[in-house]
Amino acid sequence: MNLYEQLIRKEESLSLVGLGYVGMPIAHAFAKKGINVIGFDLNKEKIELYKSGIDPTNEVGNEEIKNTKIHFTADEIELKKAKFHIVAVPTPVNNDHTPDLTPVIGASEIIGRNMVKGSIVVYESTVYPGCTEDVCIPILEKESGLKCGKDFKVGYSPERINPGDKVHRLENIHKIVSGIDQESLDIIKAVYDIVIEVGTHAVSNLRTAEAIKVVENSQRDINIAFMNELAMVFDRMQIDTNEVVDGMNTKWNALGFRPGLVGGHCIGVDPYYFTYEAEKLGYHSQIILNGRIVNDHMGAYIADVALRKMIKAGQAPKNSKVVILGLTFKENCPDTRNSKVDDIIKQLNRYGIEPIVVDPWANERDSMHEYGVKLTELKEVKDADCVIVAVAHDEFKKMSIDDLKKLYRNVPDEEKVIVDVKGLYKVEDLKKSGLQWWRL
Repeated sequence: MNLYEQLIRKEESLSLVGLGYVGMPIAHAFAKKGINVIGFDLNKEKIELYKSGIDPTNEVGNEEIKNTKIHFTADEIELKKAKFHIVAVPTPVNNDHTPDLTPVIGASEIIGRNMVKGSIVVYESTVYPGCTEDVCIPILEKESGLKCGKDFKVGYSPERINPGDKVHRLENIHKIVSGIDQESLDIIKAVYDIVIEVGTHAVSNLRTAEAIKVVENSQRDINIAFMNELAMVFDRMQIDTNEVVDGMNTKWNALGFRPGLVGGHCIGVDPYYFTYEAEKLGYHSQIILNGRIVNDHMGAYIADVALRKMIKAGQAPKNSKVVILGLTFKENCPDTRNSKVDDIIKQLNRYGIEPIVVDPWANERDSMHEYGVKLTELKEVKDADCVIVAVAHDEFKKMSIDDLKKLYRNVPDEEKVIVDVKGLYKVEDLKKSGLQWWRL
């Protein structure tokens, strides 16, 4: 009887190491299918929230968390009770854009200390090709005293979860799976097939699976960088970018990308993992890193546009009140990690402007801890000179231009500035508003 069959029969347990936006939905999905699941996270406060039926990620929902059979714990000893381990910890970058493997190294050490013979460890965290074999497996062997391939097996299955997306969920996204040998691949594939309704796609080795993840996100990053560059050029040409994209998308082979801020824990990070390993092998990226430069510049560019519009409106920017709607890295999601809205804030700070930030989705403590930003409720906003719509939360999408006007001070409309980063408002409506307006 193999490990898959033991999991099905509840004779063995599955552990999920890292219960964030990626790990929690995976743990929940397996638990719903009747698998014994141990949910482990070092963050004791997060574990207590889950135990009390609160989902801080908002990916599963409080009601589902209340009813789940997951055994939540911050005690690593509990991992000894599991034989199939899934690692879903963050893999950020350092300030110099090199990979920060601290979380994945720590997770490997914890699992290694508590791993028993016959275990399988699957990494979902995004890493560069070769990292699992060159970094993670040696740690597992050192901490456990066991030999990979003989005493335990390892696989790699990159996460593809899209936080905040209620359509593309874990169950209906094809899953890439790999293992160090055919035996481990067969078991890993069978285990994931329990929860992946549309099926899994097996690849020949771990490095290929690792490459798939960093390349699919690098592709998106490059395409968005192209659109961002076009947007900056079109701005000088006085051409509306969104109208160009709408027209372009009438062709069957158009890709549908639009300009915008590129942040978060995936698209804005993964290209650096890929180019890091490429440079170690003597190849310097000609396209990928240039795309990153363009996208990393967009926050400052948007702030500069706002400044120019304020000057055009007759305002003294240093004495102006700027309101930013949105802080999270994407709409309808509480995740503030690597949010490029922070780049807008920092650029405004350089001009002596301390913007007011409104975000009904962001966590107040996370916002203060990560960015030093004190959030303000929308109902408290008044006397604004400039409003920057940075994130397309549903709460902001519902606001008409007349609703927006209520946020400004009592001056003629032509002295009020709106910067529509997400293109929420139609050009004709912005023109009719009388506001000083700009949209990406």
